[in-house]
Amino acid sequence: MAFVCFEIASRKSERTMKWQVWFFVIYAFCNGAVFSQVSYSIPEEMAKGSFVGNIAKDLALEVKRLISGRARIFTGDNNEYIELQLDRGILVVKERIDREKLCGKRSPCSLQFQIILENPMELYSVAVDILDINDNAPVFPTDEIKLEISESALPGARFVLESAVDPDVGVNTLQSYTLRPTDHFVLKLHSQPDGSKHVEMMLQKQLDRETQEEIALLLTAVDGGEPHMSGTVRVHITVSDANDNAPVFSQDVYKAVVTENAIEGTLVTQVSASDADKGSNGFITYSVSHQSDDIDSLFKLDPHTGEVRVKGKIDFEKAQTYQINIQAKDEGNLVDSSKISIEVKDVNDNTPVITLMSFSSSVPENALSGTVIAMINVQDQDSGNNGILHCTINENIPFKITSSSKQFYSLVTDNLLDREKNPEYNITITAYDDGVPSLISNKTIHVKVSDVNDNAPVFEKSSYSAYITENNTPGVSIFSLKASDIDWNQNARISYIVEETQINGSPVSSYISVNSESGVIHAVRSFDYEQIKNFKFQVKAQDGGSPPLSSNVTVHIYIQDQNDNSPQILYPVQSGVSLVAEMVARSADVGYLVTKVVAVDADSGQNAWLSYKLLKATDRALFEVGSQNGEIRTSRQVSDKDAVKQRLVVVVEDNGQPSRSATVNVNVAVADSFPEVLSEFSDFTHDKDYNDSLTFYLVLSLAVVSFLFIVSVIVLVSVKVYRWRQSRLFYKSNGNLPVIPSAYYPPGYADVGATGTLQHVYNYEVCMTTDSGKSEYRYIRPVSQNLVSVDTETMPHEEKEMSHVKSTDLSAEVSVYSC
Repeated sequence: MAFVCFEIASRKSERTMKWQVWFFVIYAFCNGAVFSQVSYSIPEEMAKGSFVGNIAKDLALEVKRLISGRARIFTGDNNEYIELQLDRGILVVKERIDREKLCGKRSPCSLQFQIILENPMELYSVAVDILDINDNAPVFPTDEIKLEISESALPGARFVLESAVDPDVGVNTLQSYTLRPTDHFVLKLHSQPDGSKHVEMMLQKQLDRETQEEIALLLTAVDGGEPHMSGTVRVHITVSDANDNAPVFSQDVYKAVVTENAIEGTLVTQVSASDADKGSNGFITYSVSHQSDDIDSLFKLDPHTGEVRVKGKIDFEKAQTYQINIQAKDEGNLVDSSKISIEVKDVNDNTPVITLMSFSSSVPENALSGTVIAMINVQDQDSGNNGILHCTINENIPFKITSSSKQFYSLVTDNLLDREKNPEYNITITAYDDGVPSLISNKTIHVKVSDVNDNAPVFEKSSYSAYITENNTPGVSIFSLKASDIDWNQNARISYIVEETQINGSPVSSYISVNSESGVIHAVRSFDYEQIKNFKFQVKAQDGGSPPLSSNVTVHIYIQDQNDNSPQILYPVQSGVSLVAEMVARSADVGYLVTKVVAVDADSGQNAWLSYKLLKATDRALFEVGSQNGEIRTSRQVSDKDAVKQRLVVVVEDNGQPSRSATVNVNVAVADSFPEVLSEFSDFTHDKDYNDSLTFYLVLSLAVVSFLFIVSVIVLVSVKVYRWRQSRLFYKSNGNLPVIPSAYYPPGYADVGATGTLQHVYNYEVCMTTDSGKSEYRYIRPVSQNLVSVDTETMPHEEKEMSHVKSTDLSAEVSVYSC
């Protein structure tokens, strides 16, 4: 009796399979029936006969067992998508599978069926997962989306659009939307909890119906398959009107002429206004505003057509002109106003005739007063008073008309002309007779005033200031000058010239250059803020007249600092071989000032704002550094357990962008007295190399001192003997002796007494280079009570300290200090 159940699952495409085995007992007394399950995965839309899986192999059955057991598929319904080929022991596609039709949006989508064998009875469950392929494009429910949006809608207004439908699942389903064009609207895509995409259209630029009444957009939905598939829908937007336009008259002033005694109803003129709005918002009515009684009795205005007609009797002798103020108003109470100027014409059958006998259309602006511009002849065919003519021109112009003889007139200049104020004049010559009523004729001539170079260029400002960052690229433009000349043509053509001057002993041309046409100032060199912070020079603007006119302006150039300098440590002084060591008594209180790090930065402004912080320390809990002042203080009470030798690394950082920094090593000795410090700094039992080097230095120092002493004595005796032989002035001339001035000896020098084998006390000065290495010496001048020095060449990690060496068994004292 066999009780076995196993499942073989395949999640890869085609033949790639993954096995899972489950064991369970179906029932205890059932003819030895066997149950198991196997799973496959295939893409949808596979062709009929496509391979699904080797069921015989996956179930560990032989093909003859399938044949002898009359294996068959049981689906429980009439739809059999999978077929079993007994002779090969494989499963193949029997009918094309549409995953969307079979499962819709459900995922995963599986076909479940059983394979039954007889003699003995065996039952196997098979699951075939149908994988989605991108075989469906997104589809919109309609071909066109119609929207009506008011032109008064504000930017930010949202409008919901119909979403597209894609029956595919996963990445093959709808992923994004695009909208074209995007002049007025943008899309907002929202993902719903069920995985669908909700799309909105947001107004980003206000609509104007008068500019564009209808807008056509194209909305595209795109899925994520490979290749992408998409669907489109047209979005048709109708912009509804809002009353946002006032009526506008076609003219600011309507001029009309009416003959006196004209009959009632005579058309004088017709006004017209337009409104860009639509419908009732564009319906206009006309009315007369601020009208007097005489105008109301003489003229009438049609409120719908805008026609002005004669209403009463017009008398030329009472009034020669009338002015009517009118307004146009739409249904939204938006209005516009205009004027009607009506000239009353006297009854006369001949009007004066004006003839130009000679005319000069151009006159220079420096023409003298009385210069003749035109010769005019005026004639009238009437006689009597109607034939007596008069000639005038318009007022408030620098011209006048004079009569040379009957019917002949001259137009002359009456004042100085200025082309820059008025480059041209329209001169209206009016001729009228003395008839009753008088007849009038007008003639307008156009006179141009030619230019003379009478204006110098003028800069926009009295002085200019420009800023440029240091380390600039040579040739970069700094800023642009602008001068204007109100003259015309060549007289207004401006050239820019740099006035030669000296800046720090160099010509200004070595610093800047100016484009003669555009006025753009360029940097000739790269500036260094630390060398020069600002300078000034003058630029001349010269026009192209003859003779040329010019003006100057002062330009101030300010160099702006860059953070191109790192902080420099002034104290403690760092040297190649030794460093200062500060001493702190063990009884020091919290906040005890140990020393102060002093640093400077060659930059300026925030680039020179320095901050200090403790980077490394032998005991970080013992010391703290003031971030602003660089003071090193104790942050707790000093204890007996604290090491005598403390090494601090302080970093100094400026406030530039990017910032620059420098580090300084500070050595601190925690002790109550110098002997304790010397003992600690001279006897590091844990550093054998240091002790060996120190012993070597002490022995070598004694040997050198002894040698120098003997040599000095020999030289001194030899020189004295030589001088005694050469001259009796031996005691007065000692200029050749190698005497060391007393100023070279350290202050406070004192004799320590003769306790050794030498009979006298001698002072020697030993001075070596800072890079002499282990074979040479470098000592510094003795410091204050809280300052000690130790040799540094043999210290671990290149620690630089100072050592003060005293010898009590010698009668010669060695005074050492820095060179």
